[in-house]
Amino acid sequence: MIRSPHFAGKTYAVLGLARSGLAAAECLLASGARVVAWDRQDNARAVLEGRAELADPLEIDLRGFDAVVVSPGVPINVHPIAERAKGAGVPLIGDIELFAQARPDLPPHKVVGITGTNGKSTTTALVHHLLESAGVPARMGGNIGLPILGQKPLPEGGVYVLELSSYQIDLTFSLDCEAAALTNITPDHLDRYAGFEAYAESKARLFALQRPERFAVFGCEDESTRAVCDREIARRTDGRAVCMAADKWVGEQAGWPSLQGPHNLQNAAIAAALAMELGLSRDQILAGLASFRGLPHRMERLGTFGGVLFINDSKATNPASTAPALAAFPPAPEKRLHWILGGLPKGDGLGECEQFFDNVAAAYTIGEAGPRFAEILDSVTHVERCELLSEAVARAIAAAKPGDVVLFSPACASFDQFRDYEMRGDAFREIVGALTGDDDARPAA
Repeated sequence: MIRSPHFAGKTYAVLGLARSGLAAAECLLASGARVVAWDRQDNARAVLEGRAELADPLEIDLRGFDAVVVSPGVPINVHPIAERAKGAGVPLIGDIELFAQARPDLPPHKVVGITGTNGKSTTTALVHHLLESAGVPARMGGNIGLPILGQKPLPEGGVYVLELSSYQIDLTFSLDCEAAALTNITPDHLDRYAGFEAYAESKARLFALQRPERFAVFGCEDESTRAVCDREIARRTDGRAVCMAADKWVGEQAGWPSLQGPHNLQNAAIAAALAMELGLSRDQILAGLASFRGLPHRMERLGTFGGVLFINDSKATNPASTAPALAAFPPAPEKRLHWILGGLPKGDGLGECEQFFDNVAAAYTIGEAGPRFAEILDSVTHVERCELLSEAVARAIAAAKPGDVVLFSPACASFDQFRDYEMRGDAFREIVGALTGDDDARPAA
């Protein structure tokens, strides 16, 4: 794990002991700090029993503490810990801020920070893959994979690649990334912000934290992202803030099996710009793009069974995330896309998906959003009204012909029927494996 003498002899409260919170507590304890930790779950607290003081920071005097470390899942816009810390004059921070404060004590390295509403996970994993493929030591963390504080420090010359959610950026104040990217900004998580503008400004803070000579790349296809880019161009050294240049790569995309569709061209162009900033050549980047296998639940190709390609895009939890998936399969003389969608809706319609309805041969609606989505789609394509995912997959398999695609891209949250999008995607994979009789579609044991 990462340790730093910067924390020695200081006192911290840690609220929330899931993965990032526990890693923060362990880092602080290993660095010689006094830690007061709390979680609502007894089993989460038990991990630190005897090593940290267990007390609810809402019930103790926080005066004199150096910081309160909260997990990104704590809604600081409504949680009383925000006012409690403010009243005690104690900063509210997250694990990424602890990492930023520990950086001077790590071997010389660089940090890449990647944020955005959609595409940030794929872009983060892709940058990490490009670096490792080129022989550059790299660690991936933040909002993806293992908490960065819990990972072994990199040797000199390494690169930390961080996916950063708006929640994490809200709790970060000194992270000066050598390179950073903003994929896009579309409405999401508005329950945590006063409105869309406040959410967009949260994303923009990552770039305000960079010095003017640092590098930043933006996916300028939406107005809000373009506005952040323009602001950064105005304050930076010439050429250090740029819009992505997808046209440089479009002719190569056919060779990237796990990066199809216009959204993945954008992700790849942004990742390539970051990789070039870090010293990789075009040939190294092309080799890495070709060998990238993608992420689970993000346009994940489960395989072709009976001539039908099955794709798991469970991570698409809103229409803006699903639209690029539909765009990846433009209509042929005979439509070939069977689209499974639905779940807990984030709005009343399908928004950005509407421009790609012509690509869909048939739709299979599920979950709470099913009736409304069926009503929207009835006039533009064949619709099968289903309740459960298993029923939708069975009907799609029955209707699909060789050369067709079954795409599970829900455009909804999962919480009406599943714990999270990962459980939902795993269920889709298992159902496909069971109905096609192919164990390769099922998750590895």
